[in-house]
Amino acid sequence: MLLLVLVFALPFGWMISTSLKTMPETMIFPPEWIPKQPVWQNYADAWNTGPFLRYFMNSVIIAIGILICQALTIIPAAYAFARYQFIGSKLLFSVVMVTLMIPAQLIFLPVYLELSALKLLNTHLGLILPFASSAFGIFLLRQGFMQVPEELIEAARLDQAKEWKIIAKLMVPMVKPVLITFALFSFIAHWNDYFWPLVMTTNETARTLPLGIAKIREVEGVATWNTLMAGNLILVAPILVVFFFSQRHIIRAFVYSGVK
Repeated sequence: MLLLVLVFALPFGWMISTSLKTMPETMIFPPEWIPKQPVWQNYADAWNTGPFLRYFMNSVIIAIGILICQALTIIPAAYAFARYQFIGSKLLFSVVMVTLMIPAQLIFLPVYLELSALKLLNTHLGLILPFASSAFGIFLLRQGFMQVPEELIEAARLDQAKEWKIIAKLMVPMVKPVLITFALFSFIAHWNDYFWPLVMTTNETARTLPLGIAKIREVEGVATWNTLMAGNLILVAPILVVFFFSQRHIIRAFVYSGVK
């Protein structure tokens, strides 16, 4: 287990080490892990390569906006698939599952043309709407909802609780670890997304942090690895914070087995 942890931790440790080195130190071979004199200016240099505050706020708005839209769509959809038998329900669920096999690169052109016709390019809404729902989220929550005993739902209905109240007050709290785990996966995926913002934006108005990091290229033909690694740490830091506060729920989701 320790060996496995080291395999995943070493690249991250190397990124931190490189972000604090001078440019000549990044070229030393064999490499040195601990910089002789940490250079914190690398982070300021990375931040000043472009409007990073705008990139950061765009990333926050888009990632959170997608999460809100997904919550509004996948929760009722998963509840319907888990608790209702209606005509075509199995077929519709199969269609939802099939969409998991369609890569975004295959459908980006018609989506791009549609958003262009709606004049949503270079907007936050144009980056949020294509991901307003999630087939994986519907599947994951459906499996969680199916583990909730039917007796609890019937008891709520006997108390004259409406369906929306059953979902909000009973079902969602029961699958909270699963919901938080999905939210973390979704946040990481869209926070790190490079392809979609690159395709859907042509100026700095709605561009995100990954595109900002990509601008830290070369200076006089030499790759500035120290500045680039500092920029990558700026990109990764919010993900680490979110993971730190949600790790307990992630562990619970993997051992989730219904009502205790």
